[in-house]
Amino acid sequence: MEQRRFKKPGGFRQHAPRPKASSMVIGRQPVVEAINAGKAIERIYMLRGATGDIIPQIKQLADQYNIPVNLVPVEKLNGLTSFNHQGVIAITGQINYLDLQDVISHVTEQGETPLFLILDGITDVRNIGAIARSAVCCGAQAIIIPDRGIAALNEEAIKSSAGALESISVCRVNSLLKAIDTLHLNGIKVIASEMEAETKLYDCQLQEPVAVIMGSEDKGVYPALLKASDTLFHIPMAGNFESFNVSVAAGIILYEAMKQRGA
Repeated sequence: MEQRRFKKPGGFRQHAPRPKASSMVIGRQPVVEAINAGKAIERIYMLRGATGDIIPQIKQLADQYNIPVNLVPVEKLNGLTSFNHQGVIAITGQINYLDLQDVISHVTEQGETPLFLILDGITDVRNIGAIARSAVCCGAQAIIIPDRGIAALNEEAIKSSAGALESISVCRVNSLLKAIDTLHLNGIKVIASEMEAETKLYDCQLQEPVAVIMGSEDKGVYPALLKASDTLFHIPMAGNFESFNVSVAAGIILYEAMKQRGA
């Protein structure tokens, strides 16, 4: 549920900003060293068809730490830096992503009842920042995101969250369906916001261990994720307007959970 974007007057497209040199790790061995040192990596851009002994190692490390790898033409890499990139550039971030099972175990060991958010296809960094801010304010312990199809958790997202993204556990997974399986195995119900659902938000049992899926404004929650959910619900509205903004909807849901939990 993200805000629609329009072309600016005059028909010019707004291009994504070029990463700052300080936010990049350039070259094959430096990327390996950065990952092994635990540096937060948002994404790796790798030359399509790149070969060499260290390339499989980079791919293996990226898979191990759920770091997205984009295979790109050389023009993309040359556009990011004028230095000798050796076909590999990593974009660094400020978020250290955590393992989902580790977060679940930590929350339950602390005697807390899990309240997680799953973000599906939300590409506006301001929405993600606002959602994170509401999550922290309402006592959610974690946000689960996919490694693709979602806005980068960059400086703008952190600023929009008023720092909340640095105060809440963020789990990046390569499959939201597998994440749902992990949640189910740990006794955590998964519910999804769906406008056509019969169940109303306030009829959901949010005092139980629960993870809430929020989808994009234009496409909603991916059908396979809806099918894997335990309950579908909608937020009642007084009028016939299309829907709430996704960050507003998330705030309403989280506040209802906080209220049911007696906070």
